[in-house]
Amino acid sequence: MWAMVVKEFRQLRRDKRTLAMMIVLPVMLLVIFGYAASFDVSKISALVIGPQAASYAKQLHSPFDPVRAVPGESVAQAKKDLQSGTVSIVFVADEHSIRALIDGADLFTARAAEAAIGRAASPRALLAQLLAAMPPGHVLLVPTASLPPKVQVLYNPGLKTDVVMVPGLAGVILVFIGTLIASLGVVRERQAGTLEQLAVMPLSPWDVLIGKIAPYFIVAALDLFIVLICGMLLFGVPMHGSVPLLMAGALLFLFVTLSIGVLISSVSQNQGQAIQLAMMTILPQILLSGLIFPLGSMAAGVRWIAYILPLTYFVEISRAVMLRGAPFADLLAPFGFLAALGAVSVTLATLRFRRLLSPSPLRARRAGARSLS
Repeated sequence: MWAMVVKEFRQLRRDKRTLAMMIVLPVMLLVIFGYAASFDVSKISALVIGPQAASYAKQLHSPFDPVRAVPGESVAQAKKDLQSGTVSIVFVADEHSIRALIDGADLFTARAAEAAIGRAASPRALLAQLLAAMPPGHVLLVPTASLPPKVQVLYNPGLKTDVVMVPGLAGVILVFIGTLIASLGVVRERQAGTLEQLAVMPLSPWDVLIGKIAPYFIVAALDLFIVLICGMLLFGVPMHGSVPLLMAGALLFLFVTLSIGVLISSVSQNQGQAIQLAMMTILPQILLSGLIFPLGSMAAGVRWIAYILPLTYFVEISRAVMLRGAPFADLLAPFGFLAALGAVSVTLATLRFRRLLSPSPLRARRAGARSLS
């Protein structure tokens, strides 16, 4: 038995990749997710409009961060700012009242905004007592900034969790299909010995890449359609925006995840390595994409990882289209980043395939012997 234990330790020591995953990966995940796993929102971007915009913006305290104070902007334009996702809350301040419009599609930020407004409006009872105690004919002058805002939540009035989660969960399903399933494609070719036959065939690396992606692309697109329909019927998720726009974002995102899956498959020697590498890319996307934990609550040293993950941009696109009804002009940034990630992943996968499929005498002899047998 001791000899068997020694043998396994020696074999594990030779397998550098598995050893690194057993030791380095848990520590790395603990550090990354320890800083990312937080529901606390420390800063809420705010827009203040109306005649009293400048004075009210100066009265705002943490966590509100007034990005603009516009005296003459209309409420309709303010709602467009909420729809585009540039701000999370809009305060409409005039001489008589204050109105707060909150973006309910950003669930945790909306709840933090409601809680902060509730704390700021705590003197309401004292103010009512002072007004009731005033003798007839006297006037109590109260500055606008001390008035409790009237809160209105847009796009998700009930602040329901499932309404916000379902659009992002559709992306998670695409990640699993695109990355995990596609990552086993080339590995199966290598283990079956058919990769050597592909090397001597008149196929370009691009032909092989498209041939590997196409079947999974069709199946995953069908899964996406089923998931979205079920989410709308079972959980009441609205569709306020353009369906073709959502499909365009989903197909672009799916193309990126499939390219990453095929790239993982091309650098793996067996299915075990392919699954390990796929999980290393799937888990950070689920936890760091803003699907579960808000991006604003992550530490700056971890937040940059979220901006290189494709699921981050699909979550932004799906929520903006389905919940806010955002047009394409408001989504140029996430579409652009997804296109850039797709270009990088396809280029790397193509280069890797060119290396794998480069003809060599040994591969030719093996392929010829296999075809004769």
